[in-house]
Amino acid sequence: MTENNSNPIIYNRHRFSVAPMMDWTDRHCRYFLRQLSRHTLLYTEMVNTGAILRGDADRHLRFDTAEHPVALQLGGSEPQALGEAAAVGVRYGYDEVNLNCGCPSDRVQEGRFGACLMAEPKRVAECLAAMRAASGAVPATVKCRIGIDDSEDYVFLRAFVETVAAAGCDTFVVHARKAWLSGLSPKENREVPPLRYEQVYRLKQELPQLTIAINGGIRTLEDCARHLAHVDGVMLGREVYENPYFLAQVDARLFGDAHPLPSRAEALLAMRGYVERELAQGTPLGQMTRHVLGLFRGQPGGRAFRRHLSEHAHRKHAGWAVVEDALALTQPRADHAADAYALA
Repeated sequence: MTENNSNPIIYNRHRFSVAPMMDWTDRHCRYFLRQLSRHTLLYTEMVNTGAILRGDADRHLRFDTAEHPVALQLGGSEPQALGEAAAVGVRYGYDEVNLNCGCPSDRVQEGRFGACLMAEPKRVAECLAAMRAASGAVPATVKCRIGIDDSEDYVFLRAFVETVAAAGCDTFVVHARKAWLSGLSPKENREVPPLRYEQVYRLKQELPQLTIAINGGIRTLEDCARHLAHVDGVMLGREVYENPYFLAQVDARLFGDAHPLPSRAEALLAMRGYVERELAQGTPLGQMTRHVLGLFRGQPGGRAFRRHLSEHAHRKHAGWAVVEDALALTQPRADHAADAYALA
């Protein structure tokens, strides 16, 4: 299939994705990011199984159909609970269910899930087997680190992946840093352990039947292209969140989709119907606009745009007019050509 382009669009769901980020990649964030990219795979925040099975599943799992493709990331370590949670996720319509084996926070470790699970590959394999049995045709995948604590050699990583793959998991998103389970904060765990991309490359080279995506320290489309010469996909997190207009060129550069780039203003204005529906249901404006603060980063009026939303969106009865007023502070409103130039 081709669309406005002589080259076929690359349909590889994991070729480019936005990482699951706690307190950030909620449904409002994902709806906004979808206005910038048609093909990027979006992930939920990590949702633990208890919140789904014993809490308010709808609060954690509902999403707008415009978000597709979207994956549900689960936190847990009990196969039965993960299988049941995966089944609920499938009923909600997610395109993938993913098990978090990479988060090093103390809170997550107390629940015996996240990065500490890399020390128990057989348990992870049991978890994935249960998730796959429950998810049917919907893929069950894993996000992990290259290692934990003093176990960071390639042999450890490959043994973990092979054990889990034997349970039927064929897709792994690998953060190319190890995780320290004590002594470093989650933020430090994203920055201090050195990146070892070569280990992820080797994993793909030696296990070519698996889909391997790489995560960690990737900031530009040029970085993405370099990694894609070695692995199947790239995942970015905070760079996209802090500079969301980064996504506007992903479809053309990485998927071969020649649809016209949306301008910053167009992407924001496309949110109006969604925002007004949510406002009518009682969602405060600030819960939605906090995700668009970086849209005009580095652009004329960008600071004024951010400041206006920060100061006014949280006020009682704040409505869409606050967004329009913030947009009016960007001079001039970016058009297609200006935005394309800014990204070049």
